[in-house]
Amino acid sequence: MKSIIKQITEQNRKMEAAEAETIKKEINNPSTSNDRRSFLKKAAMGGVALGGLMHLSIEDTIAHTTQKVNKSSAPSDLKITDMRVALTGVMGGTAIIKIDTNQGIYGLGEVRDAADPRYALMLKSRILGLNPCNVEMIFKIIKQFGHHGRQGGGVSGVEMALWDLCGKAYGVPAWQLLGGRYRDKVRLYADTPEGKSKEEQMQRIKFRTEDQGYTWLKMDLSINELKNIPGALVNQKFWDGASGQYDMRSYMGYGNTKHPFTQIQITDKGLDELARIASEARELVGYEIPICTDHYGHFDVNNGIRLGKAIEKYRLAWMEDIVPWEYTDQWKILSDALETPMLTGEDIYLLNGFKPLIDAKAVDIIHPDLATSGGLLETKRLGDYAEEHGIAMAMHQAGTPVSFMANVHCAAATQNFLSLEHHSVDLPWWESLVKMTGSQPMINKGFANVPLDSPGLGIDLNEEVIKQHMHQRANGYFLPTPEWDKKESHDRLWS
Repeated sequence: MKSIIKQITEQNRKMEAAEAETIKKEINNPSTSNDRRSFLKKAAMGGVALGGLMHLSIEDTIAHTTQKVNKSSAPSDLKITDMRVALTGVMGGTAIIKIDTNQGIYGLGEVRDAADPRYALMLKSRILGLNPCNVEMIFKIIKQFGHHGRQGGGVSGVEMALWDLCGKAYGVPAWQLLGGRYRDKVRLYADTPEGKSKEEQMQRIKFRTEDQGYTWLKMDLSINELKNIPGALVNQKFWDGASGQYDMRSYMGYGNTKHPFTQIQITDKGLDELARIASEARELVGYEIPICTDHYGHFDVNNGIRLGKAIEKYRLAWMEDIVPWEYTDQWKILSDALETPMLTGEDIYLLNGFKPLIDAKAVDIIHPDLATSGGLLETKRLGDYAEEHGIAMAMHQAGTPVSFMANVHCAAATQNFLSLEHHSVDLPWWESLVKMTGSQPMINKGFANVPLDSPGLGIDLNEEVIKQHMHQRANGYFLPTPEWDKKESHDRLWS
């Protein structure tokens, strides 16, 4: 593990230890009221180890964990009765799914940002009538219908909703169902889009670090910045200035051409300009705050190494998605050549998709998007697998607060976690799409609060706000979906 990751991991551990020590001191303080002391002890229900730290017996820890079980919900009799979607305006159209049951409780999930809601709706006929608390069994039924990228969004969204339902049925937070928690707060990294000028970039950084309290930033370092600088790129005119990274209209266009096949190269002049951008970013935030970079453009592994060496002295937390994730051998070349940690994974589906990178130690940090990687349990599994190989885990997230909170629970339950992306810092209405059902706010000073006193994902929908921010393609709010009720295929993958 490289020195940068070790430093960040140690910082996180120190913050978590300080938080636990603060709680411990408050419990032992004679002036603390009995009600407050009781609440703090209940907040220690994340596992036997933490319970021991807070001077709770194993019996007390288990009692606090299960005391809110709603016996009248009869979890063993739960049946899935319906699935509906609401298409929000987040990230160009992100669908929240709602799975209903015969007992009136429901679960919330999300189809990955900008993915087709039908990836989830097609699964409805496969899960109707099943008990949502049998999460792993249902996941094995539906996981064959997911794939990498946005195509994993349906399976992952359903899995999120099942954990939300299961937690509500048993009256415990989702992290408890994953085996307990390692932390009460989840560190966030704030996506920071490129400014049109140094002054605008400074304003964005100041808003995040000083006004919002974020302690970790991610910025783009794109060759799109070089398109108007003569002599900065080779072969750029053929690709329209090497812009249009997300322009998918033409299958043979730049947005659909993988990095090794563009023959775009960065000249020394271009490298100097990108290094200047990295230098200014570091100058603006100092060295206390980790900075990671992304969205470089579509150029090959050789130019990735040249860029990495040009910015290495700025001690970036990671370089992300330099080449497509499936090129394990190229990631190994990059990781061996550069001191800056290498990271990829936001488009990988399931643990099996991550194993080649982890087994080869081709990256230093894995970066799953829980809305693609298979949901909460599968993401925890791949995090645990990476931990066994000395590899850390950060988490990509660019959706609504539904998937955000699913990530928070998974991050709380996974030891080698570093930081979770918050992609919508600049959307003033984003957080209010949901209501927290516990006593804490969603985010405080750059950290997400792990729900300690509310079941499932710890959220409910703020219907009025969602209705104000539906996507223009949306036909309505959680309309009936009877056309997806009937299963009409033989799904078995073997004879």
